[in-house]
Amino acid sequence: MNAVHSLRAEPAPPSHPQPALRDYVAKAVRRYLMDLGECDSHELYDIVLREIEVPMLTEVMRHCDGNQSRAAATLGLNRATLRKKLKEYGIS
Repeated sequence: MNAVHSLRAEPAPPSHPQPALRDYVAKAVRRYLMDLGECDSHELYDIVLREIEVPMLTEVMRHCDGNQSRAAATLGLNRATLRKKLKEYGIS
């Protein structure tokens, strides 16, 4: 099983002791919504995406030793798209 396949939105196999990534994200979003209480965030999608993208991009770049071509391939992104996101988030 490759890394991309293991990150896809699939439930963790019963014999796998660690919850799937989607379980962690769902728990964090639920906690965020409870903290909001009666107030609604009209930017929830952007907030969640930003909170996930920054550490994901940072860790993939670290994993690929800063090689943007390898990182883009790992993420399934065009290299130009990756460069744009790195610049947008101030990741070097």
